[in-house]
Amino acid sequence: MIDLVNVKKRFGAVEAVQGVTLHAAPGEILGLLGPNGAGKTTTIRMVTGYLPPTSGSVTVAGYDSVRDSLKLRSQIGYMPESAALHPEMRVVDHLDFCGRIHLMDRRRRRVGLDRVIERCWLQEVRRRRVGQLSKGYRQRVSLACALIHDPPALVLDEPTSGLDPTQIIETRKLVRELSSDRTMILCSHILPEVERTCDRVVLLARGRVRAEGSIPELTGASAGTSVILDLGRGGFSGPATEQWLRDQPEVLSARSIGESDQFLVELASRGGVEARASISRRIIEAGFDLREFRSERPSLEGLFLRALDDGADKEPDS
Repeated sequence: MIDLVNVKKRFGAVEAVQGVTLHAAPGEILGLLGPNGAGKTTTIRMVTGYLPPTSGSVTVAGYDSVRDSLKLRSQIGYMPESAALHPEMRVVDHLDFCGRIHLMDRRRRRVGLDRVIERCWLQEVRRRRVGQLSKGYRQRVSLACALIHDPPALVLDEPTSGLDPTQIIETRKLVRELSSDRTMILCSHILPEVERTCDRVVLLARGRVRAEGSIPELTGASAGTSVILDLGRGGFSGPATEQWLRDQPEVLSARSIGESDQFLVELASRGGVEARASISRRIIEAGFDLREFRSERPSLEGLFLRALDDGADKEPDS
């Protein structure tokens, strides 16, 4: 339904998106993760037809983003993180206005308006002006605008931003319901929200795809075993200890946790128990005080941080 093939986007000398390939199938919620500057917004803008790719192809429901831009836009609804709503308009008028933008006739607008007001829980405020609404209700209006023309594909950027816990649960439920007959891309910085909502995840960093798959696949596909080491500094500073750990043959990656003497370390799985015994011996021989050595449950956050470390390591020097 939504396909990007080797998509690149360049702004002058800066290549914001560097060969991204992804596929979102019908009925699937695809989570798009990444830090600021990862290329998420640029990728979304190409999916919605707002920006053309420098190279590669973007298609939605078979329509190409360059050759069939208007048809592509009719197939997709977009809910931005900060919606450009008109505060002076009443909710019903704003939704009717969005229907006109999508070239819906009067009957389709009336049916669509009643449908999205019910699905987005806007009955109580349908006659109120948008500028008088809370942040949570404005988010609902933004979602209703994306749904008014009943598109087969949706792109939601931080859909639960500004919502209270009850509204977050309701929105999560609505997103799952909408996915039954739609393809969805959901962008969020809230990792637990992605874990609870999305079927698959694509992790972007520095304009490239760093990881892709279902959450069980991603958190269970690590090449090593994550452990927490609690060390006395042994005469080294924190950064020096971290680098020392990275230099050990049993260690795939290592990073400090906060300001403590704890480090999240990924050990090579090929060593198994022997790798644990070997690194423990090296730590003691180096003069560290090994106070704790415990396994760390694989998590999306750990994957996120490791992927960013890998991306930084692979980035060429400027």
